[in-house]
Amino acid sequence: MAIMRLWHGKVPVEKADEYERFLIKRAVPDYSSVDGLLKLYFTRKDENKVAHFLLITIWDSIESIKKFAGDEPELAKYYPEDDEFLLEKEKYVSMYQIFYEK
Repeated sequence: MAIMRLWHGKVPVEKADEYERFLIKRAVPDYSSVDGLLKLYFTRKDENKVAHFLLITIWDSIESIKKFAGDEPELAKYYPEDDEFLLEKEKYVSMYQIFYEK
């Protein structure tokens, strides 16, 4: 059964384009290097002065997520560069079992 892992981050809107480029350059190859990643969606929604980023990844198993995130897969994984962008670092991600897809 596949698992969806959701990470949310907030960035000042004036830094959002740069953060997008950073995610594509740094995070996409990192996620993609892990066997078991099935799908990857990086999304963005601008609200006034804050850009919300929602990273949606689909994995084949919890073991694959652990290869990416470590032994506690519900903890968010951050890069040192995130300190330059994020308004806060949320401690946890959300994970859901996918029981149906079309």
